[in-house]
Amino acid sequence: MSEPLYAPRLRPERLIAAGRVVLAVSSLFAVWLDVDEPVRHAPVAYGVLLGYVVYAVAAAALLWRAETVSRFWPVVMHATDLVCFSLFIFFTDGPASPFTVYFIFALLSATLRWQARGTFWTALVVIAAFLGFGVYFSIVLNDPEFDLRAFIIRGVYLVVLAGLLGYVGTQDQRTLREMWRLAAWPQALRPDVESLAGALLAYAAPLLGAPKAVLTWGEIDTPWRQLAIWDRGTWTHERHRATLGLVDEAIRDRAFIYSCSPTRRTLVQDPNSPRLTLWLGEPVDPDFARRFTPGALVSVPIRGDTFEGRLFVVDKRDSTLDDLVLAEIVAGVIAARLDTFYLTKELSQAAATEERIRLARDLHDGVLQSFTAIALRLAAIRRVMGSDPAAAASAVADVQRVLASEQRDLRFFIQELRPSATPPEHGDLDGRLNDLAARMEREWDLRVELRLDGLGTRLPPSLCRDVYHIVREALVNAARHGAASVAQVTVGQTGVDTIAVSIADNGRGFPFLGRYSADDLANMNLGPKTLRERVRAINGSLTLQSGPTGAELNILLPRDAAA
Repeated sequence: MSEPLYAPRLRPERLIAAGRVVLAVSSLFAVWLDVDEPVRHAPVAYGVLLGYVVYAVAAAALLWRAETVSRFWPVVMHATDLVCFSLFIFFTDGPASPFTVYFIFALLSATLRWQARGTFWTALVVIAAFLGFGVYFSIVLNDPEFDLRAFIIRGVYLVVLAGLLGYVGTQDQRTLREMWRLAAWPQALRPDVESLAGALLAYAAPLLGAPKAVLTWGEIDTPWRQLAIWDRGTWTHERHRATLGLVDEAIRDRAFIYSCSPTRRTLVQDPNSPRLTLWLGEPVDPDFARRFTPGALVSVPIRGDTFEGRLFVVDKRDSTLDDLVLAEIVAGVIAARLDTFYLTKELSQAAATEERIRLARDLHDGVLQSFTAIALRLAAIRRVMGSDPAAAASAVADVQRVLASEQRDLRFFIQELRPSATPPEHGDLDGRLNDLAARMEREWDLRVELRLDGLGTRLPPSLCRDVYHIVREALVNAARHGAASVAQVTVGQTGVDTIAVSIADNGRGFPFLGRYSADDLANMNLGPKTLRERVRAINGSLTLQSGPTGAELNILLPRDAAA
């Protein structure tokens, strides 16, 4: 049954209610089977017991229908149980009554509800009531059937049981506290790995209950080992060459507990189970042991995608399997945080590399291509400067217009590189392509027939830039290497999220003939490499058709290429 409002205190209350019903009904049935009447006040004892059965059933029915309970409910129910149990004992055999076992139920209930604190206060009430019954029956009533020996044994039994349950409650509180600290582990964002390791140890050592903690790790395939030490509130960081391992090679991948007692015992965790087995030998490097002089040591391996190391919990007293398991959980959190740091660092480096590649590609497809055209124009001007000054002057004017256009493109380019909350305002692909067509005719004597179909809304600025550079690179290749005089460029939207770009020319084509995909060209190392790389970088596809009368490029680009 679904319980969207299930309250944390409802679970133990339901368990206690079920136990109360079983206890009450079984007690009533046992008394009914017994031929002997209760020793004292039989009608009252039967009435109280029958009322308790009704009370137990009603409380259980109410709890099973409820979705939450008041914070006063446990206190009221607990007090009612103690009063009823005291009445059962008083109206039967006093300290010798079999109903004294009900006090055990009260102690268990208190442990479930309030852990060690509830066990302590309930034990005080129970023991005080039990002593009061002893004094009343032995001294006030002077009952000849009062058995002092049985009274002492039962009293000691209650005290011992209260102590055991109090310990269970304390362990439960400790577990809850450790779980809470694990769940509340803060995000330790640090600019460098040294301060990150210090922050991790500063939180981990108190959680593990140790005065000292040592974290050692090294990146895979590097000759260095990092060493972070947390010692009673202060931490230091060291860097050493990874010459020797700090842990014996036989147990390098296993967790262990080491006690520097006269027995010098080392308990190593079984690799296939949580069991601990005795291991003979010195588990840690002698220099490490002399430096930290551990009276006790808990050590667990730490592994990440980019590093490996160990966590040492130093001088924690009376370490058990629970401490070892907790140390492994802490080591897992530390490994995840270090992995995040190293992977973020790698991603940053990869992003920087990718950005440098993009800048190089944009410069190659833009400024360098234009400089090539300008250089050819200047060479032609130099040839006609003496024979035809008017033609040379006209050509110089054309070069000036080209330089002005390149200056505008460089301004766009620089604007893209600047960190800004808003993207640069050059998402008008139509205007940029029309300007490019005019420039190609001036610079390369290539007539461009431009057709823009179905683009609809403005494209993202980054996609406009990519389409612009793709078309520009293809046209320059057609004019420079294919000796084309005419090129047809079609840019349109095919579907909701795909942009199609087609460039066809009347040149002499590529040195190879046929139809090829981008993968075919890459495998044979043929075709326009820069174009292939740009299309692949934005998850597009490319097909090239080459023949003796020209070449045709068909490119499909995702509209969300910027993402």
